[in-house]
Amino acid sequence: MNPYAQHGAQALPDPTVKMSEGWHCLHLYYRVDQSRLSQVHDHHRAEGREQLAQILDPNREGAPARLLTSVISGGKADLGLMIMDPDPLKIDSVKHAIRSSRFGAALVPAWSFVSITEVSEYVPTVEQFAERLKREGVDPSDPTYGPKVKAYEGRLPAMNKQRLYPDIPPTYPVMCFYPMNKIRDPHANWFRLPFSERSRLMAEHATSGIKFAGKVSQLITASTGFDDWEWGVTLWSRAPEHIKDIVYSMRFDEASARYAEFGPFYIGYTMSPADAISHVKL
Repeated sequence: MNPYAQHGAQALPDPTVKMSEGWHCLHLYYRVDQSRLSQVHDHHRAEGREQLAQILDPNREGAPARLLTSVISGGKADLGLMIMDPDPLKIDSVKHAIRSSRFGAALVPAWSFVSITEVSEYVPTVEQFAERLKREGVDPSDPTYGPKVKAYEGRLPAMNKQRLYPDIPPTYPVMCFYPMNKIRDPHANWFRLPFSERSRLMAEHATSGIKFAGKVSQLITASTGFDDWEWGVTLWSRAPEHIKDIVYSMRFDEASARYAEFGPFYIGYTMSPADAISHVKL
């Protein structure tokens, strides 16, 4: 029996590994160990490729809600996975299925990042958006004021749904991921700023990102308490130069230039599991 219920207090919800809203998210990166790969006999290679393609198939029965495969440029890794689901153990099962597969010994984990989807505290409510318009000089008597507020109110539910339960852009072939923190330098401590100032800086940052609408799709996941960094940034783009352009442009915003630090960048190209397996020569 719940001890809180005995004293008439409100009962706590049942323990669960699932989020009250949103999904768990895992980025996984693997290197192909050629010496171990050479130990997989030729007559097992075809079976291994089929087995791995099945594990990574986002449409298979029992697959996580989102499962994306990419090949990674550079020497940090060869193969990248992004996995999202309400159940972190379903996500984890993909990792263990790979480990126990024919190619499990040859696919050596290079890096990983654990996070969750969220609606950031800096996403303005309708009321906060209306106040922001006033601060920007748009008077409520202005004929554009009402339609702007109404349009934002109409967009907000869909935008928040995308933040919590994101769809992956199906036609964007370039993918970039990096973790980041807001710094705690004595002369530039993000966490000592009042919320109003942090919100202003993040609004400026968001305005810079909006300029890349149609070229870049972005997902910010939260990792405070889940990994060594505070946020993970996943970018998908129509072309490689858009990644460079958006990251470079947004670094001039005060929220980044003064208060941000960045971890390793992983740049890759999304592919079907079969194409990715072929590309890394498994």
